[in-house]
Amino acid sequence: MRISFPSLATFTAVLCLALAVAWGIRPDWLLWLWGVEYSAASGLVARRNGVLFLAIGIMFYRLRHMPPSPPRSALVSGFIVGCLGLAVLGIGEWLNGHAGPGILLAVGTELLLGLGFIQARDPATD
Repeated sequence: MRISFPSLATFTAVLCLALAVAWGIRPDWLLWLWGVEYSAASGLVARRNGVLFLAIGIMFYRLRHMPPSPPRSALVSGFIVGCLGLAVLGIGEWLNGHAGPGILLAVGTELLLGLGFIQARDPATD
């Protein structure tokens, strides 16, 4: 089943905006879900992470109806690398005991988004 770029970009925008709110307001809950202890330092990094999710959400919201082009391809390629890289890091942190099994929810989401954008790419611009 092929997912259209506008649908995937819209879903990504909504997900990133929801994560921005969650990381900004309740980073302790998300860290708990991952089995990571909340501290002042981890809260600082988590809230800053929330702002990055906000930025990514806005980019994908604005990008959702852009026709295939080199700029769209560049943004999507960066996002694919980010998602797949985060998935690898998440698995590594889980295997090394630095995160609990809750991190696998994030890993699964990152894999699905990375692979989803790979299949939604336009071969003419990639």
